[in-house]
Amino acid sequence: MMVKIKICGLKRLEDIDYANALKIDYAGFVFAESKRKVDLPLAKKLVYRLDNRIKKVGVFVNEKREVIEKVVGELGLDVIQFHGDESPEDVVGYNVEVWKALRVKDAQCLEEIKNYPVDCILLDSPHVVQCNAPYPDYTQYGGTGRSFDWTILKSVYIRLPIILAGGLNPDNVVMAIEQVRPYAVDVSSGVETDGNKDFDKMKKFVERVRNL
Repeated sequence: MMVKIKICGLKRLEDIDYANALKIDYAGFVFAESKRKVDLPLAKKLVYRLDNRIKKVGVFVNEKREVIEKVVGELGLDVIQFHGDESPEDVVGYNVEVWKALRVKDAQCLEEIKNYPVDCILLDSPHVVQCNAPYPDYTQYGGTGRSFDWTILKSVYIRLPIILAGGLNPDNVVMAIEQVRPYAVDVSSGVETDGNKDFDKMKKFVERVRNL
């Protein structure tokens, strides 16, 4: 089965035009604190312009249920992506597809996956904010531009479909897919130039995934 493609952090109308032209599978909109954050009025404009064959993913970090439900209802989101420290109880009770992101530090942290009643698990990179500290800070939630050690996954059975994120770009996505065999790949900073989506990088990323 062809690996699905999600491009996350769309925030400009031209980003939507790029996504439509490339016919990606999932478009990600970030509703958490980030340089890629969108508010609801902007998100409505973006979603209105998006090809309706592309599924809409809302990315949330430790957000209140009522806020998430409002965004899902007003935008017609297809997927909720929980990208924070949400518990298994926090991710249930929604009437759309649900993904949970885990930041992969080691094989042991993957044991958390079995606790989550979700449709897919998104594996992202940890981000060491204080590299020289005795206890590194792993609290940055995604968008780090760094990949994790994919070989960790070889020692763990994961029953859920995997969405692979973290440091992917046109140059390493083929190797990542060959090693991990994910359901989907998720890219954001890896297809940007100076903080904005770059059509040529997006095109190269999509072509390399689809030519496998």
